Amino acid sequence: MFIGPDCGIYTAGHPLDVEDRNEGLEYAYPITIGHNVWVGGGVKIMPGVTIGDNTVIASGSIVTKNIPSNVLAAGVPCKVIREITEADKDKYK
Repeated sequence: MFIGPDCGIYTAGHPLDVEDRNEGLEYAYPITIGHNVWVGGGVKIMPGVTIGDNTVIASGSIVTKNIPSNVLAAGVPCKVIREITEADKDKYK
């Protein structure tokens, strides 16, 4: 896995209800990042998210939902842009 600079992987969160939050309640949901994932600089990954194998997350994205394998994903919130295909193997040769 490659992780660019200034990334955040956040597993903790807090209740929306003010009384619960003021009592110090919080939760932690695991994050799963697959094999051969590239996370660009400045990406923020929120609690409970799964990112599939061989996926690229573009710089500056905020990942709030699961992202499947073998895709390029980007944005705020992060969404699938397209699949990574065989044509991508030759693009930079």
